[in-house]
Amino acid sequence: MIAGVVASLAACAGHVSGDPVPAASCESGDTAMVRDVLYLGRNLPDGGEVSDSSWQAFLDEVVTPRFPGGLTVVEATGQWKGQSGQVERERAEVVTVLHAGDAPARRAIAEVAAEYKHRFQQEAVLRERTTACTHF
Repeated sequence: MIAGVVASLAACAGHVSGDPVPAASCESGDTAMVRDVLYLGRNLPDGGEVSDSSWQAFLDEVVTPRFPGGLTVVEATGQWKGQSGQVERERAEVVTVLHAGDAPARRAIAEVAAEYKHRFQQEAVLRERTTACTHF
């Protein structure tokens, strides 16, 4: 989903996706973490849509076990121009996860995106990665 944005963001990338994200300069009392946001489109190639029950099963079976400490899901509507060249509008799920930024967490994010693409025949999943100063 949102392939046009992917191309734009790729041009802005300051590091290779496998590299750790540079540490944030946080205030005293804050903790530097990595914030990954996945944009998961709900349209299917056959013209259908990922059902609410299929989405919930994916969240329960794939996302939550990898990030049991917590995550946020926001329902959204997005649009992008895919390989067909047509602007496609679709419901989407935006999943935000805060984590340490270590190799296992980065691998877990990549696994979630890969499984979503595979399970729902998606052309793309957009991942946005930034550093964040957090305080709980």
